[in-house]
Amino acid sequence: MSGRLLPCDATEIGSLFLFEKLTPEQLGRLCAQGRVERFEPGPVYTEGEPATCFYVMLEGTLVLYRRVGTDDVEVTRTAQRGVYAGAMQAYIGDRVRQVYNNSMRVTEPTRFFVLPADTFASIMQEWFPMAVHLLEGLFFGAKNTQRLIGQRERLLALGSLSAGLTHELNNPAAAAVRATATLRERVAKMRHKLGVISAGPYAREALAELIEIQERTAELVGKAPALSPLEASDREDAVSDWLDDHGIPDGWRLAPTFVQAGLDLDWLDQVAAAVDEETLPGAIGWLNYTVETELLMDEIQDCTTRISHLVDAAKQYSQLDRAPYRMADVHELLDSTLLMLSGKIGRHIEVVKDYDRTLPKVPAYPAELNQVWTNLIDNAVAAIGSGGGAGVLTVRTGLDHDRLLVEFRDTGPGVPPEIRDRIFDPFFTTKPVGEGTGLGLDISWRIVVNKHHGSLLVESVPGDTRFQVLLPLTATEDETAPEESA
Repeated sequence: MSGRLLPCDATEIGSLFLFEKLTPEQLGRLCAQGRVERFEPGPVYTEGEPATCFYVMLEGTLVLYRRVGTDDVEVTRTAQRGVYAGAMQAYIGDRVRQVYNNSMRVTEPTRFFVLPADTFASIMQEWFPMAVHLLEGLFFGAKNTQRLIGQRERLLALGSLSAGLTHELNNPAAAAVRATATLRERVAKMRHKLGVISAGPYAREALAELIEIQERTAELVGKAPALSPLEASDREDAVSDWLDDHGIPDGWRLAPTFVQAGLDLDWLDQVAAAVDEETLPGAIGWLNYTVETELLMDEIQDCTTRISHLVDAAKQYSQLDRAPYRMADVHELLDSTLLMLSGKIGRHIEVVKDYDRTLPKVPAYPAELNQVWTNLIDNAVAAIGSGGGAGVLTVRTGLDHDRLLVEFRDTGPGVPPEIRDRIFDPFFTTKPVGEGTGLGLDISWRIVVNKHHGSLLVESVPGDTRFQVLLPLTATEDETAPEESA
């Protein structure tokens, strides 16, 4: 937006703190190459537009805004003479994208001294070459430092995830190894028992019926009902009494296995009817090996399925085989992140999922959203830990007007009011030295706000801290059309 041109007074320009040390010749050059403009209340420039001018306020009131999602958030409001805005990094040239990083408007008729960006850059490089080098070093040094520490933040998260994933994989893998070794032992005993039975004085019809019972037994194991502890105890007592009454040794040891497999007194009666009393103990022992074998195979299947789910979760979390920008189901992303972090969350923290499964998919960078979830969950776990170690982490999804809401709520001690405005600042952390970089929330804010055009908000009182991520339901015009997830 252009203002009304006014005469440039070198004396007035020299009275500003920014130019007070300049010589009359330098002030004259500023007036010759710059201009004074008067703006009526309204916008002066808009965030994201090419940064073409450097503005220094002579009189009036200006307000600076940043775009957060669909809202303009006021950053600064001032009437101080000499404050400046606009193309402040023009001296760096095309090494950075020269756009306005905020929006400026005036609330009353306001006069600015305006320098074109290329003029401001050449004057800085000619008059203050050492200062330009120092400012460039500060600018690029800060960016490099932030990038390196951002990488360290991701590596720390990766290390934590790797440790948690290794722990989670080790449990089912070790259980599968143990079950396999036991299964080998049981199969060997079953072969031996079969040899004993086949060498005994069994009629062919009895053996055929016993084998049929074995087949039905294997089928029953897969359909075993879930019993309450009281029901299981009552059935074990009944089965143990039946075994004792029929002269089966160690009936108390066999009974829990039979009950776990869903076998009852009717099944035992069928076995007793198929063989005579003398061979019943051997037949029961052989069928016990059948039951144990089926149970062990079920256990191995459960373990390998668990490992498969963990691998799928790791794959979903990393998004290595997916398009970087696509339509994504936030619930899948949340579940994979929670599973990957389950080792770090631990048993003392209860995780409550309050999902609205009717929510649509959203256009997103899934791998980067997973990083946001990781940072917010990690902070919640740390907050609960600082409050005693036990608590509740609630992950809620829902619809907030025209945006999708993902909320992380913890029962920790809360964020003190005096630091609440600083928690998204780079390098700010409340964690002990060596345990945090102070970039987790800054990175999360940049991913949500800058990359997804959403919002990241925090509400906190002791015992109830909520970080809220709001994501648009539709892609913005500057994004390419996302691919549908497979």
